[in-house]
Amino acid sequence: MCEEKIGRYVMFPRVDVCCPDARMYEGAGAIARALGDACGTGKCVLSIECYPGVDQQELLDGLAALHPALVIHSDDLAFEPEKLDAALERDLLPQDPVFGIMTVRRLRDFFYEAKIEEARQRIDAVAEGLVLVYGVGATLVHPGDVQVVADITRWEIQLRYRRGMTNWRTAQTDLPKLKKYKRGFFAEWRWADREKDHLLNTMDFYLDMTTQGSPAMVDGAAYREALRQTTQRPFRMVPYFDPGVWGGNWMKDHFELPENGSNYAWSFDGVPEENSLLLDFGGHLIQTPALNLVLQQPRALLGDRVHARFGKEFPIRFDMLDTINGQNLSLQVHPLTEYIQQNFNIHYTQDESYYILDAQEGSSVWLGVREGVDPAAMEADLRRAQAGEAPFPAEKYINHIPVKKHDHILIPAGTTHCSGAGTMVLEISATPYIFTFKLWDWGRLDLDGKPRPIHLDHGMANIQWDRDTKWVHENLVGQTTVVHQDENALVERTGLHEREFIDTFRYTTASSVTVARNGSVHVLNLVDGARARLVSPDGAFAPFELHYAETCILPQAAGDYRIEAPDGAEVKMIVACVRN
Repeated sequence: MCEEKIGRYVMFPRVDVCCPDARMYEGAGAIARALGDACGTGKCVLSIECYPGVDQQELLDGLAALHPALVIHSDDLAFEPEKLDAALERDLLPQDPVFGIMTVRRLRDFFYEAKIEEARQRIDAVAEGLVLVYGVGATLVHPGDVQVVADITRWEIQLRYRRGMTNWRTAQTDLPKLKKYKRGFFAEWRWADREKDHLLNTMDFYLDMTTQGSPAMVDGAAYREALRQTTQRPFRMVPYFDPGVWGGNWMKDHFELPENGSNYAWSFDGVPEENSLLLDFGGHLIQTPALNLVLQQPRALLGDRVHARFGKEFPIRFDMLDTINGQNLSLQVHPLTEYIQQNFNIHYTQDESYYILDAQEGSSVWLGVREGVDPAAMEADLRRAQAGEAPFPAEKYINHIPVKKHDHILIPAGTTHCSGAGTMVLEISATPYIFTFKLWDWGRLDLDGKPRPIHLDHGMANIQWDRDTKWVHENLVGQTTVVHQDENALVERTGLHEREFIDTFRYTTASSVTVARNGSVHVLNLVDGARARLVSPDGAFAPFELHYAETCILPQAAGDYRIEAPDGAEVKMIVACVRN
């Protein structure tokens, strides 16, 4: 773990849990003994529901000391891999390396009812001893006299994909990492989350299987209490960082990241579907997907108004894009709302913005089409570039707009855009982040030596040609307005565009400033200053310190708060919420 220092980016933030009655178990031996004690003597069915990606062999090996009278592996009751692959083919759009259709199916749809019934009969036939049911879909077979959810974080699943792990129950063992991720994103994780959503309410134990060789378990009541407590205060998630062909070195230098021989292009520090929480039960840690908090505590986290609109989805995303001493991002466009709904079964689209956290001299963004652009001519040049006939003359068609630190560029879906080299971007956006239609990637190869996927047909169907030079400058650039100013603070609205549901405000103070709540969860990032403090005026939560460039979430249930500059030096905080 990284030692926390004033002004230093904390790599492994913890959420302190006050739960003295929590029962914690660390290591396979302690976990097996605890589950054995919970099952007691006589007949007991122990059902362990495994999230796809959990190392089931590690789990089984760790429970060998229980000497079960009967073991049922629920995966064996599901469709054969070839049949499951065929059932998914329509939704997964096999010819597309990136996009699929968000499934509406449930896990049960891929199991043989006759095999489940046969397994139940075998369980009924056991008169004494322990029956172990484990695997994906274990609770479809039996809810368990003792019920366990074995879970894993989304980032760890992706890392295992890269190390060679296949998707759940597939005959396609040689898929590239993008297609593995696609199958998880559009199918596997959706079924598993629907099961986990209700199991989190009934489970007796939560088993953290994220770190191979170091499982940890906590009783279900304490786990649920930890999530409840998390909604009562500001919290940070565990960030992760990933290299990319266009990446830079700003994050590596500012966050003291490990040397990776390359760069870091992305940081995810504010995406509950991707990031994790590190729950600290008096020094005993459980790492858990932050998405579980959204599933368990949506109203307290989001606020009634936001929950009514988005359900159990966290609609705001903060991430970082580093091109300092790097390269341009790909030229891209995001789908219009009706396009993403009709083609991919996603409820809302990726409207976004670029907050310029830092910038080298002469840096810029590409945004919107130039005045008088001929769409047919631009498409023809893009297709020639895709065919490798000639580079795409971006400067002929796309506005190239200079930017500096603390500019905020608004990018409603349908707007052509990309961040130029020399920028450190805090990307504030809606959550469907996978839907980027690349138009041109500057003729380069990815880190794996292969071209990055281009989606010209999708892109051309979504470009809004009226978003030209004049429209861009009138609507998307320099839209900051003063909301309030006094001797203590400056409050500015920096966006977003009226087509986007997110509102953003920048608070500048050298003392303290009260933040207005509007019935929405708030997502914050300290965009200037070494550290700032979030304080509850009525002591509802302990003061929370945020360091430069860190993102945190402040749930609606946490109540009112103010931003303080503890060192008397000016700080700037960007705050995003769902607008009224």
